[in-house]
Amino acid sequence: VPMTWDEALDTLADKMMELRKNNEPEKLMYVRGRYSPTSTDLLYGTLPKIFGTPNYYSHSAICAEAEKMGPGYTQGFFGYRDYDLAKTKCLVVWGCDPLSSNRQVPNAIAKFSDILDRGTVIAVDPRMSASVAKANEWLPIKPGEDGALAAGIAHVLLTEGLWSKEFVGSFKDGKNLFKTGATVDETAFAEKQTHGIVKFWNIEFKDRTP
Repeated sequence: VPMTWDEALDTLADKMMELRKNNEPEKLMYVRGRYSPTSTDLLYGTLPKIFGTPNYYSHSAICAEAEKMGPGYTQGFFGYRDYDLAKTKCLVVWGCDPLSSNRQVPNAIAKFSDILDRGTVIAVDPRMSASVAKANEWLPIKPGEDGALAAGIAHVLLTEGLWSKEFVGSFKDGKNLFKTGATVDETAFAEKQTHGIVKFWNIEFKDRTP
């Protein structure tokens, strides 16, 4: 229904006040795009705090800052970087499309055909992306099933003894105790650079067969 700006603002204000009166401020969510003084300082910085909602999200939550969290927590490097596509022989594109949505799109486009010439590209994505169209293998998983696939892969890596012993460590007596459905004694495993792999096996992976 067409309305004026004043009518729209009144409608928005009424809906917000209705949440406050019902003691449900957390049901207001503010999502912003890229930055401006108005969106950053006033709408994003002040409004949610005054209103009482913790649900406010920035452009960064689905962009570069979120992308930096992976290497930040696994490698201690919170910064912009790209992958060594010049030497990659097996590229697993999982839940993303580096040919169309990455900070280094031109670099990915330039290197992609060389990877196909010397190796393999595997794409895990529910949709037919540009990377999927060129990949050697496509795993068209159901939306939201990434975790199930990852858990199944981890189960196979552990039960078949395919993990990196040099990095992860191994069982003290040299015998692989990762058996489907079986709980493992955490003290039987000498862990190196990882933390809690046996605990996570017991909690999650032991029953996650493909």
